[in-house]
Amino acid sequence: MAEFDTTRRTVMAGLAAAAAVDALPGQAAPRRPMPKGFLWGAAISAHQSEGNDVHSDSWLLENLPETVYKNPSGDACDSYHLYERDFAIARAIGLNCYRFGIEWARIEPEPGRFSQAELDHYVRVLASCRAHGLLPIVTFNHFTVPLWFARRGGWEVPDSADLFARFCERATRALGDQIGMASPFNEANIHRLAALFRTAATPDYIGKRRKMLAAAARATNAPAFSSILFSEPESIDVHLLDAQKKGYQAIKAGPGDFPVGVTLTTQAIQPVGENSKAPAMEQMLYGDWWDAVNSSDFVGVQVYTRMRFDAKGMLPPPAGATVTAAGYEYYPQALGEIIRLAARKTSKPIFVTESGIATDDDTRRVAWLDASIAEVEKCQQDGIDVKSYIYWSLLDNFEWTQGYGQHFGMVSVDPHTFARTVKPSARHFARLIQERR
Repeated sequence: MAEFDTTRRTVMAGLAAAAAVDALPGQAAPRRPMPKGFLWGAAISAHQSEGNDVHSDSWLLENLPETVYKNPSGDACDSYHLYERDFAIARAIGLNCYRFGIEWARIEPEPGRFSQAELDHYVRVLASCRAHGLLPIVTFNHFTVPLWFARRGGWEVPDSADLFARFCERATRALGDQIGMASPFNEANIHRLAALFRTAATPDYIGKRRKMLAAAARATNAPAFSSILFSEPESIDVHLLDAQKKGYQAIKAGPGDFPVGVTLTTQAIQPVGENSKAPAMEQMLYGDWWDAVNSSDFVGVQVYTRMRFDAKGMLPPPAGATVTAAGYEYYPQALGEIIRLAARKTSKPIFVTESGIATDDDTRRVAWLDASIAEVEKCQQDGIDVKSYIYWSLLDNFEWTQGYGQHFGMVSVDPHTFARTVKPSARHFARLIQERR
């Protein structure tokens, strides 16, 4: 408890110091109260922040000589041990929810063997989250899977949905009483987005990806090593849809009584000119996943940019457009477009479960927050009941194949000491929240 008190004082002091700085540039959104029960939050994932997820497929892929990952995850942010610091920061900002994952590879490191110690760990994490006044929004699977699951074919195997449901049932039995909201998957259609981007990938990258997967198969003596970020949609989509359905049922069986939804990667797809490929690309991105949304309790939209298509394919950002450190166009208006798309596709409650920007210029993050929250408010003025704004991410963390070179966080993390340093954008977010209480 002494460590938590020290952390809380440090965070509050940091925010107070930041508040003394003149307001950063950026167009402030109109000041008006949000609807009662609106959730302000930040998101993180287990593998990207916890560190040392040694039993997962991603850990193996990151550390192969043939890898396409720029860095291995290593210790990440050490949130496995320092989660109370993260919760204290989130609460000091004024957040009332926190979206994070539990790691399947830790809980079930071998098929059918569940680690009680790891389940107990996540019980403590959830209890701490609630003790800090944050509603825990839990993702059961955020891309990574146990190594044993990947080496048997991952989501390409017909019984993969049953194995996932078994994990969901066991985890919920241990954790369900503490969960506030949940989704079986993060960005359940991520494999479709990856395939869409591969339409514009270079032959060199495609070749490196194949070599990495072949090396993983050799390293694990696996006949068909498969990882979701590098799989073809047609080989896994039907099994993922089945896993969403069965995982939903297993989680809803309880204990606990909380909404369970579908989070989707929902980048805005815009047509340019005649015979644009945009309609086909939108179908490629979503497939039957809106039907899955309509069989669940809510939809979480996760929006970062737009993609423009003409008759030949994907176009680069327009001349003069700002490009983020992640390489895609700075276009916060995409959030409003996607919220309206979701309102057309489903009558389920709509949550913004991820929205963020990769940048080393924190004034751009301030501007992003202003513009994104303004989009949420415009949708609410149009009668769309948007129930949250959750920023990705609280911390600068491991960003998959891009390693540690992209910074989405409102808080930086020293890779050696794991010290958290609150950025001015966090103070700005706190002010935006306070103005809308």
